[in-house]
Amino acid sequence: MAKILQQLTKSSHGVPKLAVGILLVLFGVGFFSMGFDQGQLFSLVQGQNAYGDMYLHEFSHDMRHASGFPCH
Repeated sequence: MAKILQQLTKSSHGVPKLAVGILLVLFGVGFFSMGFDQGQLFSLVQGQNAYGDMYLHEFSHDMRHASGFPCH
């Protein structure tokens, strides 16, 4: 008689908690930098000049308005 072969599969349910944590941190940093940053992130490197230059604000200015964030 023919032998019946069984295939065993191991499935893990769910998404790893580390991956969810990393994605939440990335989302939070991106959300803050696109929506609320007025020079705070670059002030860590550039000092007080960053509040006048507002590089991230100017870079994401049109996207802020398109997504509903008021900025001026």
